[in-house]
Amino acid sequence: MPTRDKTRLPPDIISRENGTITKDWGGKLSVALIYPNSYYLGMSNLGIHAIYKLLNDYDDVVCERVFWEKENADKNKPPVSVESRRPLADFSVLAFSISYELDYFNIVSILRASGIPLRAAERDETHPLVIAGGPCITANPIPLAPFFDCFGVGEAESILPAMLLVLAEDIGGNRDDLLKALAVLPGIYVPARPPKNPVVRQYVKDIDKIFTTSVVLTPDTELKDLFLIEVERGCQRGCRFCLVNSIFSPMRFRSVDSLTQQAEEGLRLRKRIGLVGPAVTDHPHIVDLLDNLIRMGAQLSISSLRIGSLSREIISLLARGNANTITLAPEAGSERLRRLINKGVSDNDILEVADMVGGHRFKNLKLYFMIGLPTETDNDIEDIIKLVLSIKARLDKYRYGTRLNLNVTPFVPKAGTPFQWLPIAPLDVLNHRLALLKKSLPVRGIILKTESPAWSHVQGTLARGDTGLAEVLASIDEISLSSWRKAIATHHIDTDYYIHQKWDTSQILPWSIIDTGNSNKRLCTEMEKALSGKN
Repeated sequence: MPTRDKTRLPPDIISRENGTITKDWGGKLSVALIYPNSYYLGMSNLGIHAIYKLLNDYDDVVCERVFWEKENADKNKPPVSVESRRPLADFSVLAFSISYELDYFNIVSILRASGIPLRAAERDETHPLVIAGGPCITANPIPLAPFFDCFGVGEAESILPAMLLVLAEDIGGNRDDLLKALAVLPGIYVPARPPKNPVVRQYVKDIDKIFTTSVVLTPDTELKDLFLIEVERGCQRGCRFCLVNSIFSPMRFRSVDSLTQQAEEGLRLRKRIGLVGPAVTDHPHIVDLLDNLIRMGAQLSISSLRIGSLSREIISLLARGNANTITLAPEAGSERLRRLINKGVSDNDILEVADMVGGHRFKNLKLYFMIGLPTETDNDIEDIIKLVLSIKARLDKYRYGTRLNLNVTPFVPKAGTPFQWLPIAPLDVLNHRLALLKKSLPVRGIILKTESPAWSHVQGTLARGDTGLAEVLASIDEISLSSWRKAIATHHIDTDYYIHQKWDTSQILPWSIIDTGNSNKRLCTEMEKALSGKN
């Protein structure tokens, strides 16, 4: 059976789905849930499933999904909803879910192609209300502020109920009155009405009260054979580069009973259960959970495994559950750098896991590394090479043919993390270090996947950006590095300031309008500990 073109949304997409929600529009608040990238990627995002169900659980709301395909971009073709094929102008609310800075370009393209004024100040009651949420928004919404009527800061489940009450009452009325009513809600940031105090991130206190699972199952996505279940939110490990610890804290776990119940529902639809979370094996009862799922006949897949919390028992259970791939994130090749980022694992810890994986003959071991971390040198890259070759040797000792997949990405400082004040490594340095990896790891059975350093610089500019970058985004017609550089030059933006300078910790940051719950004092202390070599 030929695989479909991932850049093209098939016209019969609905007929290929299981779980699609279709509702009559009469008398209902219509919401377009927009993932500003392809269906193939968007339908792998568990957050899209959760918000889609959350909104449609309201009798007086109809929510339909919208994606941005390459075909739309190439032909400047307006996107339409998956469920009813309606254009965006037909909806009362356009709700963007934004997880990745480089999708900012697609947001501009979507609004333009749909004939909706790009800037919020240019829209009135005849246009949909344009809102957004997601990790990028909770971290730093400022580069997108001119384009949106309001932002949700935090988790949707804690924000939407109050917001929907206001929308149900005021959506057809005066736009200024609507924005005024929204601006006083917890977790809502209305750029046209700047708050006196930072907007406090909202989160669900007890996630056991909500189910976050796959809602629509489809063969047209990367995770087509999985029923996904969220095991946890947040992370308690405190990696200094990581956004999760900042915007999804505190760490919260679902109970084994709740997860088992969700798995029972999922097994009616798929044989494989995908357990999702930043560090699934940190669950205090992970062994009991895995054992329950295996007894139910589930095949297993886990999004992430924390090296320090793995045991031979957990690995054995994953093998019994027919997990194909074990995914680990050493992040750095040297113990020095892992201490700096507060990863807290040694070479021996990593090699011990490699032995466990090799002993159970998993098909794939996936490893995530970063390059360009603060204080990194070429010696740290050599340490990545040595560690990877040692891991491959361990795997081959048990079973020749186990694939080792390396994902290597440049470090990009993110708002709200201890490294938010730090620069990105220069482009020539990143390219040089990638070249070292590519030269030394052309080993059979090792697959090296890297991200573009040049685009990582763009991502870094947007991640630490302010409203000046909105004009850059607005002036780009074709998404390319050359168009980006031309727009940057036209608007006299000094990208060196955003990506190559270490910022003074006393300066007011663009995203100071957001209160994630982490004080700059604490973040600064963590950064200083890292750079001083202290743990």
